[in-house]
Formats: sequence, C-alpha cells, structure tokens
Amino acid sequence: MAYLEQPDINQLSNETLVILLAGGQGSRLHELTESRAKPVLEFGGGCRIIDFPLSNCVNSGFKKIGVITQYKAHCLIRHLVSSWAKFNQNFGEFLELLPASQQNSEQWYQGTADALFQNIDFIKAVMPKYVLVLSGDHIYKMNYRNMLEKHVRSGAQMTVSCIETPLQQAAGQFGVMNVDSDDVVVSFEEKPIAPTGLPDKPDHVLASMGNYVFNTEFLIEQLQKDAVQHDSCHDFGKDIIPKVLTKQKIQAFRFCASSGNKVPYWRDVGTLDAYWDANMALLSSQPSIDLCDTKWPIWSTTGCLQPARFLGGNTTPVGQISNSLISAGCIIYPSAILHSLVFEHSTVGNNAHISHSVLLPNVKVGNNVSIKNAIIDSNCVIPDNLQIGESKKEDLERGFRLSSNGIVLVTQKMLQNLTINKCNYLPLQNFNSADLLKGKVSQLN
Repeated sequence: MAYLEQPDINQLSNETLVILLAGGQGSRLHELTESRAKPVLEFGGGCRIIDFPLSNCVNSGFKKIGVITQYKAHCLIRHLVSSWAKFNQNFGEFLELLPASQQNSEQWYQGTADALFQNIDFIKAVMPKYVLVLSGDHIYKMNYRNMLEKHVRSGAQMTVSCIETPLQQAAGQFGVMNVDSDDVVVSFEEKPIAPTGLPDKPDHVLASMGNYVFNTEFLIEQLQKDAVQHDSCHDFGKDIIPKVLTKQKIQAFRFCASSGNKVPYWRDVGTLDAYWDANMALLSSQPSIDLCDTKWPIWSTTGCLQPARFLGGNTTPVGQISNSLISAGCIIYPSAILHSLVFEHSTVGNNAHISHSVLLPNVKVGNNVSIKNAIIDSNCVIPDNLQIGESKKEDLERGFRLSSNGIVLVTQKMLQNLTINKCNYLPLQNFNSADLLKGKVSQLN
C-alpha cells in the first residue's frame, strides 16, 4: 500500500479540532448516574472519567477542544470550568463547552452524528483541516498524534481507532471493523453476536473504541446528508460508517500497548461490575494503567496528584490500611480498610471494617460498620452498626442494588428510604485489625 510522505505532526495538531462527546447518560450504571453524566463519575480516587481523554489530548498536543454535553451536565460543566478552563487563547488554545441548545433541531441530540450536526456551525467557525471525535467515557492512555499521522499518511477520509479484542468478549458488546491486509475497513458490524475473526488473528476482532479522525469537508458533507435521512439513527456506527465505506476509504488504526504492557489498556466502565473491577485493578502492586506516571499524567482537580497508596499488611494498635488508595482530606479513625479505595473528604468511624469496596467522595462511615464488595455513592452517611455486602438477602430487603456479580450499590437516597430494624444490626464487638486478618472475628450474620 502506498502511503503519503511523512507529515509535519506539529502542524497537523494545530490544524485539528477535537470534539469530545460527553453527553452520555450511562444508564447501565443505574443510580450512580441518576444525578450526573457518566463522564464526570469519579474514578481511581483522584480523577473523573472525562479526565482521561482530556489528558490524552493535552499530552498529545491537541488544545483546540469542544466538549458536547447533554444529560444532567451541571456537575460535568462545573468540573470542566474549575479544572480545565485554563487554555491560553492567545496561542490559539481553547476548551469550549457545547451544551445541547437545539440550534439546528427542536430535539435533543439523537445520536453521535446528530450531536456533531447540531454543532456544525462551531466546526465551520473553526474550520480545521481535521476533526478528531472522541468518546468521553472510557479509561485509557493514548497518544492521538499516532492516529492522526496514520490517517494523513493513508489518504483516508476517515480513520477509526480500534483495539484487538477476544472474539467472545466482543460478541454483542462492541462494533467490529473487518479489515484487509492494510487495515482498510471493508465492512462493519454493529455489536454482532457472532463476529468474524481477524485474518491475522482469528480469535480476535478489531473493536471500535468510539474515536474517529475525519477530513473536515468530508465530515460536514456526511453530517448534512445524514441529517435529512428520516430513517437514520444519526449515529456514526449505525449509519455513517456503513453508508460510506463502500464509496470512500476508511482506515482502521490499531491501538497499541504502551511501553511495559503486553496488551493495550482500554476499559469501558459502563456497568457496575466493570466500574468496580477497573477500580479494584488499580490496587494491584503493578496495575495495568499507572495513574502516577509523570511522563503521561492524568490531570484533574488536584493537578496530577494521585491518592496515597498503602501497601503490605502491617498492623498497628490503631487499625490497619492495607493495599488501598486513600485520597486527600480523609479522616480515618481506628478501623480496618483492606483492598479498597476511599475518595476525598470521606470519614471512616471507629471499629469499621471495609474490604474490596469503592467509597466515593464525602462518604461518612459510622462506627462498627461493615462494608464488603460494595460501591458507596458520594455523600452517603452510613449509620452505626450497618452491615453492607454480608447478606444478599438483607441488602435487597434494604433496597440496595446488587449487580450481576454481587457488587452492592448504595446511595444516600437508598439510605434515606431505609427503615432500620435495629434487631437486624447487632453491634460488632471491639476488635483489632490483626484479629480480622486471622479470621478471629465471627461472621456478622
């Protein structure tokens, strides 16, 4: 395959507009996204999900960014204004918020393509040479320059970022790109139940990551055509890609592993189990994604500072914190916190036992509380002696949500609706963390 000559990547970055799609509801996260958009959900103790693609942009040298918002965007907009609105406009840098404003339609955004169409005047006003469209709700580190360079050198009108995914894992979950030997897309399947494997790797497929590079004039033309199609879902995966791939060249870009990793890290944390799993994976002695990497930092409200990491299993007379991440502003009384994440400004009372759990910001845990295999939403006040994650039956009776893998979700609304039957919550006897580790504390139920 004949490629174009090597482009000036710095010049290409200056000629590229980033559109970040951050209007998703994240309905599979249930009550976690009841009052906020999925991209602003906290992750890893010190970040928001949207901080990952934004950090990737800044680290890659892309500083002309528009963020499209829609679903319950107040928290998201507040985070973007307080943490990210520091671009230097004198150097042509900007981060523009693009809330749903019904400029070209009386409806809210109907799909990914419609979201861009309703902001087509913004694209035309900037009139870049290329448009980089990014999903705002995935966890990963990626140098977007590599994708842009591949797009320009290939001479394609559109490039789709893809990740090699095991066949069984991709089935029914991801859009699949079928490619030729040069990774030119020959067909596309939207979440197929039985996808076709790659020619060079039959047990894997190329799953779309929801990131695209377009030649601007081509993008505008396709958005305008799609907008008048009444039978269209106005979505890139369902409509745009299938219609243009037989007439125009679409290139696939394979997302490669960063140095030190055998496989590339990319996580869709769209379910309670996936969100819990991805947070728990950060507690490994060698996590697959390094949030403390100063060479490719993940920026957020606290800059790129990450939570304190407690390793090992040393016990002190005042309790134990082991294999856990504890964020700034927390107050921890003598208790045991094992293999858990405690986000900022949270308080853990006396004689509590927290294991394999995620406590989001501003949680207040009472005395003699037991929390196991759980996600505790922001601003929850856990009353004294409450047991969470010890009995599925009791968790359901209390109105807590259980995921398919048995992870318990607790929100403040659930706690407010909870009529506490004191007979169900026997106070724990005083214990020390050494007894916990040795299994000397009796079962709570």
